[in-house]
Amino acid sequence: MKIVHKSIAKDGRGTVKLIATEAEDLWHLYNLIDVGNFVKATTIRKVQRETDTGSSESERLKIMLTIEVSEVDFDSQGLQLRIKGRNVVESSHVKIGAFHTIEVELHRSFELTKSSWDVIDLDRLTTASEPTAGADVAAVIMQEGLANVCVLGNSLSRFVTRVESNIARKGPGAAYNNDKSKSKFFDLVYRAMKDKLKLDELKVIILASPGYVKDEFFKYMNAEAVRTAEKSMIKIKPKCILAHSSSGHRHSLHEVLANPALQSRLVDTKAAAEVKALETFFDVLSNQPDRACYGPPHVLYAAELGAIQTLLISDSLFRNADVPTRKKYVGVVDVTRSTGGDVHIFSAMHITGEQLNEMTGIAAVLRFPLPELEDMDLGQSP
Repeated sequence: MKIVHKSIAKDGRGTVKLIATEAEDLWHLYNLIDVGNFVKATTIRKVQRETDTGSSESERLKIMLTIEVSEVDFDSQGLQLRIKGRNVVESSHVKIGAFHTIEVELHRSFELTKSSWDVIDLDRLTTASEPTAGADVAAVIMQEGLANVCVLGNSLSRFVTRVESNIARKGPGAAYNNDKSKSKFFDLVYRAMKDKLKLDELKVIILASPGYVKDEFFKYMNAEAVRTAEKSMIKIKPKCILAHSSSGHRHSLHEVLANPALQSRLVDTKAAAEVKALETFFDVLSNQPDRACYGPPHVLYAAELGAIQTLLISDSLFRNADVPTRKKYVGVVDVTRSTGGDVHIFSAMHITGEQLNEMTGIAAVLRFPLPELEDMDLGQSP
């Protein structure tokens, strides 16, 4: 993400001019743009005009509009961001109050105005504008006849493609047919990696499977790259890590990322920090349950006591349409940081964020035990 211009007053009001430079930026913008904000952008609008004969015809024009946001929609598979709202600036083609949907495009600037840029918004601006914010880890989770290819950025864990192919196991010539069908499967996975991944931008490529499928594929991949003199595939050999997974299904990525043997290779990625934070939380919850809690009521209570050592919170909680509720979550972040605690904001679209969301989206490791939490009825939501 490129910040072209930023003008934010001390009271939090202000406008930022932004350019989304890669797909992951659209996710950041989805989390930045709230209902009630104002977006100014160049957009395409179908307008009616009268011809010389008196009839009317429609025409698609490129115009500048400013809308007050009423709805924001993010398509995680198509990687599209649409912003719907009412026009608030008079235009020769669009009346004030008319609805319009702006689709945010890569490499095209727009302005976002808020009445209050809070600490979460400013943190996300900083994160999104970092040069290393893009996807830097890929994972191919496989078993015989099935492979799932995923990419993991700082904020987005995205399924890229699924490869399926029948593997022969029985009948006349089973051994020969098995080898032949396995080679066909490996070739499909090889081509999926070559065609679907930005190989030169990746730091790490994880190949994971039960048994020796990953080892056999790795051998096939290297041999095929040399045979075809495919430089992009030859260069990724040092980036590859072989790991165990219980299956070739996407959910196995959780266990792969939690493997301690991978942590040294993933140390420079956000995924590693979040996996470690989750692992620590679950360890404390199992062995010292009085020093761990999850769920909004318990975590908010612990924050009021200054008891949070490490806060784990999903960015989905900050998208709450109820402003007071959002402010409470922002307040937990502020209090934790002001008392010297660590804060990990998990992306709901990342594999680690999905795991945190399964347990309400908020959890904490505490500085000191709070045994009273177990017996307290704090309600279901803040």
